[in-house]
Amino acid sequence: MQLTEHAVQVEGIRLHWSEIGPESEATPVVLLHGLNNSSRSWSYVAPLLAKDRRVLMLDLPGHGESARPNVGYALDWYAHIVALWLQSVGLERCDVIGHSFGGGVAQMLLLECPERIRRLVLVAAGGLGKEVGFWLRLASLPLVVEHFGQPFMALGTQLAFLSIRHSVPRADIAQLGKFNAQSGSARAFARTVRDVVNLRGQRRNFFKRVSEVKQLPAVLVVWGDRDKLIPIEQGRAFSTMLQGSVFKAFEGAGHYLHNERPEAFARVVRAFLDEPTVRAAHIGAPSPRDFSADIDTQ
Repeated sequence: MQLTEHAVQVEGIRLHWSEIGPESEATPVVLLHGLNNSSRSWSYVAPLLAKDRRVLMLDLPGHGESARPNVGYALDWYAHIVALWLQSVGLERCDVIGHSFGGGVAQMLLLECPERIRRLVLVAAGGLGKEVGFWLRLASLPLVVEHFGQPFMALGTQLAFLSIRHSVPRADIAQLGKFNAQSGSARAFARTVRDVVNLRGQRRNFFKRVSEVKQLPAVLVVWGDRDKLIPIEQGRAFSTMLQGSVFKAFEGAGHYLHNERPEAFARVVRAFLDEPTVRAAHIGAPSPRDFSADIDTQ
C-alpha cells in the first residue's frame, strides 16, 4: 500500500499531509496528531485503517512539514484552518480521529464544521479536564520557550518524550527533533501551549461549549489506563456526559496507546466506524457543569 505526500496553501499557510488507502464508498478518515508531534505519529495505525478506505494524516500548522506562520496559534484558529483544509481537499464528509491536542482540535471542529464530521474518535484528548503533565505546565510560562527555546527544541523534544519512551520509538523521536528544530517551532509550540495550558493545568474546557454544537456525531472515546499526561478519568467523565457515546479503555497502555497497541486500536476503531447501527451522541445528565467545576479557564 503506497503512501503519497501532498501540500496545499490555506490562507497563505502551507499545509502538508500524507494519504494512504484506496478511493472507496467508505467514508474517508482524517487523523490529527498531538502537540509537538507530526502526522508520522500515525504511521503504525494508518495502514491498518486504510485497507478499504482513504486515510489522510495532516501535519497541523506549526508542526511536522507544515509551515510555521507568525500567528497566535489559538485552538479555535487551528480548527478554522483544518476546516478550510477539509474544504480544499474536497472532503464533504469524513470521520475524524484526534489524539491529545489533536483531539482538542477535533472537538473545535464540531463548532466549526459539524456537517462534515460523520463520526468522531477522541484518543486521550485534551480539553476535557484540568490535570495535565507537569512539563506542559512549565512550558506555559510566558515568553520563556518562545524567545529562548528554539536552539533547544530538538533536545527538548527528546527529553519531553522520555516519560513515554516505551510507546514512542527512538527513531520517531529523533525525526520529531529534526522537525522541531526548524525555525518558528518554538514560537508555535509556546503560543499553542499558552492557549490551552497554564501552571494550574488545562485552560480549555469543551464541557462548557459542547451545548453549542448544532449536531453531534457518533463519538468513540479511547484512553490508556496508564496515561501519565492526561488522566483517563477525563475521558470517562466526557463519555458519561455524552449519552450514546462509546468508551474504551486500554489496560496497561499510556498516552500513545495507538503506537503501543496499533492492531488492537485499529480493530476497535474500525468496528466503530463500520458499525451501521451506531447513533449520534447527545448531551444527557449529569450536566457539563458537574464535570467542569474544577477546571481553570482563566
